[in-house]
Amino acid sequence: MSTVAGADLASAPFFGDMRGADLDRLASAARRVAFPAGRRFFRESDPADRFWLVLDGRAAVDLHVPGRGPVVLEAFGAGAVLGWSWLFRPHRWRFGGVAAAPTRAVEFDGRLVRTLCAVDPAMGHALARRFAELAVERLETARIRLAGTGPAVRDPCGDESPYSGTGTSARVAAMEVDRRDTR
Repeated sequence: MSTVAGADLASAPFFGDMRGADLDRLASAARRVAFPAGRRFFRESDPADRFWLVLDGRAAVDLHVPGRGPVVLEAFGAGAVLGWSWLFRPHRWRFGGVAAAPTRAVEFDGRLVRTLCAVDPAMGHALARRFAELAVERLETARIRLAGTGPAVRDPCGDESPYSGTGTSARVAAMEVDRRDTR
């Protein structure tokens, strides 16, 4: 396990304009991790106490739908932040998360980050704002994806595997809905 520095976090758009001291504090709650393809980051309804910055690979967010099994809502690559439920009560995952490909990430201890935010309200406000925006974006993506639970979202790269998406929420709007799956 290698050490994470604040400068490592500064290169991620999510953290890019945060104060250097805040990034250093966040880095003190972080470690580098690796997930083989298929390993779960978290399961829906389990306690949420971590979040991740994807360094490389691919992570997918899914939701168990009775009668259908897991439905992939979105997939992310390098630079994406995975997980927001650690910040908001009741601190339980609203969705599931899985490594769709071998994935390296920075894992943050959510409990420690919540404590750091309580000690430094300015940092807490900056992170809460970012994660609130992320949560709204992800929930909107889930709403759009599940509005017609029959259609499959086609990967813009052409691979229709449910865990193959490259997306960010901004790309979801550009994805085509495969109408053949709605029959």
